[in-house]
Amino acid sequence: MPATMTALFGGTGPEWTPRQIPVPEPGSGQVVVRTRAVALNNADASMLAAADPTSGGTGEEYQAGFEFAGEVTAVGDGVDTPVVGSRVMGTTPGSFAQYVLADHRHVLPVPDELGDEEACALPTGLLTEHGALTLAGFRAGQSVLITGATSGIGLLGVQIARALGASRIIATTRSAAKHDLLKRAGADTVVVTGEQDLTRTVLDATGGEGVDIALDHVGGQTFAACLPATRTDGAVINIGRLDQAASTIDLDALAYRHLRVQGVSFGFTRPAELGAVITTAGQELLPAVADGRVRPLIDSALSFDAVAQAAERLRSHRADGKIVLTVP
Repeated sequence: MPATMTALFGGTGPEWTPRQIPVPEPGSGQVVVRTRAVALNNADASMLAAADPTSGGTGEEYQAGFEFAGEVTAVGDGVDTPVVGSRVMGTTPGSFAQYVLADHRHVLPVPDELGDEEACALPTGLLTEHGALTLAGFRAGQSVLITGATSGIGLLGVQIARALGASRIIATTRSAAKHDLLKRAGADTVVVTGEQDLTRTVLDATGGEGVDIALDHVGGQTFAACLPATRTDGAVINIGRLDQAASTIDLDALAYRHLRVQGVSFGFTRPAELGAVITTAGQELLPAVADGRVRPLIDSALSFDAVAQAAERLRSHRADGKIVLTVP
């Protein structure tokens, strides 16, 4: 391995800045991966803006990124798998670099059928959507509502629910132009929230009962609308806040329906717990990834030096699926 590498840093201005830094060495339980592709997430844009000193941000510099795919080049003490030379995809802070240091429990093997650009766009979606369904107590044959379903993670959620045997999948979008995209991903019913009432449409589609499980990626009043759209004894899991974090809910809908409401943010989960979530997701979903039932939608694949263009595309909220950077 070389002594130095290129990594992208936030906190220096409105865009990520490339910088030469030492290639990391693995400690106990860690692996070093030579990245071939990395994927952008909505959190990347939020962190970049929050740290931008030219717009009132903190100015605290940090190595950016979370998702990656590549080959293992070194392993630390106590690591039996993965082995050096194996292809992996995973999640770790600071993934926007030519080499990344990751907990060995936070990577998954890449199926032979998958290229690096697709592989890097999977880990966050697999662990988040599968983890949320598991937390909700999902069983095959249940119905699932997925809000904000045209996001990169939401699209994977639709496919995962289908692969795991959901009886009915209802997906939401703000744009009527994305109706067919959600149908192709596997949604039975698409709710265009700019034109339809979310609660009423879900109740109509479920015979007035509501869905068994709602996975909410939007927050705000969309989260509130999920409560009366979920059946008695059902579960509502908030995953993201694409709209806003604040929401005013109807406590009657919560109480009278005996709902379980939980929030998840697996990026802040303790390492061992995150490892267990990733391992379980891999065991249950990698066969579906290999045979094509679960695949990320790639909006665009740009070179590492086109990072400003990638950030602008992410901030535009016009991307259909994931934005990926190929790493030289």
